[in-house]
Amino acid sequence: MAWIPVVLAAVLVLLVVSMYNTLVRLRVQSENAWADIDVQLKRRYDLIPNLVETVKGYAGHEKQTLEAVITARNRAMATTSPATKAEAEGVLAQTLKSLFALAESYPQLRAVESFTQLQSSLNQIEEAVQNARRYYNAVVRDLNTKIQEFPSNFIANFFRFHPREFFEIADAAERTTPKVSFEQAAR
Repeated sequence: MAWIPVVLAAVLVLLVVSMYNTLVRLRVQSENAWADIDVQLKRRYDLIPNLVETVKGYAGHEKQTLEAVITARNRAMATTSPATKAEAEGVLAQTLKSLFALAESYPQLRAVESFTQLQSSLNQIEEAVQNARRYYNAVVRDLNTKIQEFPSNFIANFFRFHPREFFEIADAAERTTPKVSFEQAAR
């Protein structure tokens, strides 16, 4: 009978260790997922100046639109938290829409192979960003749930695990993926 308290104590310790390890695993996964988003966004940020320079060659007098894209890019690069990053990314998406709308006005630009390659690369990066956001939000959901669930909430509070922010887009207009087409409409 003396071994029953020892077994109960061992089971309790194992449960605490298991819950703690789950919380740590989820925290590390969320940090990794956020780093993934940063990598994909960096790829996009690196592509934007090339895109702007290509457009500038054909539509250099559209200086305001081109400067707005670069300003939005720089602001998005400077943000760090999911909330501010999502807001800045929404602004950047809107300015990129303006850039592509501008490009629609210049048929000779649409015919440039480097521009179409840049546009294609941007579309691929956008898909990668969406996938990274989706994964990050799924991991954050799991972490935040575990932090609030009983009995792991006691372990989370004791070891100071905090819920993470989701990477959400606030404006409904920003929720739509920019659709860009450089093909002439059939007449």
